[in-house]
Amino acid sequence: MSVHNPAASSFSRYAQENLGPLAGYITGWTYCFEILIVAIADVTAFGIYMGVWFPAVPHWVWVLSVVLIICAINLMSVKIFGELEFWFSFFKVATIIIMIAAGIGIIVWGIGNGGQPTGIHNLWSNGGFFSNGWLGMIMSLQMVMFAYGGIEIIGITAGEAKDPEKSIPRAH
Repeated sequence: MSVHNPAASSFSRYAQENLGPLAGYITGWTYCFEILIVAIADVTAFGIYMGVWFPAVPHWVWVLSVVLIICAINLMSVKIFGELEFWFSFFKVATIIIMIAAGIGIIVWGIGNGGQPTGIHNLWSNGGFFSNGWLGMIMSLQMVMFAYGGIEIIGITAGEAKDPEKSIPRAH
């Protein structure tokens, strides 16, 4: 929809245009609520993670510091915000590449495992993927859904893209 009808607005506009004003209203407020919940979950997780490394510091200190940093970044000029976004994205992609390389090192060369490669035999030994039944896989879907949250932002930015028919499919 964002490719065929690019608009500089939220995807709730698509619901409004195709299903009516009530659907657009509900979609918009549901998305707003979802973003608030995810933001709260993210800063809470940050506080918990930092509590592992710095147990003497209360979690609320980390949560408050992240909220203040995010507010400060959002109050900066667009140029500075764009530069920060570039570097944050760079570090995110670099971290993913490092994690993939580390995973390959662990599997192939046994790095961190006394030089004993772990290999891929665990994929089918000890019961394989579903050694404890389907429940474990079903329970993991909540983490998968959370990991893919945010991809809808691609559709929101479609109206601001120079050539949405070309750039939006590439973004997916």
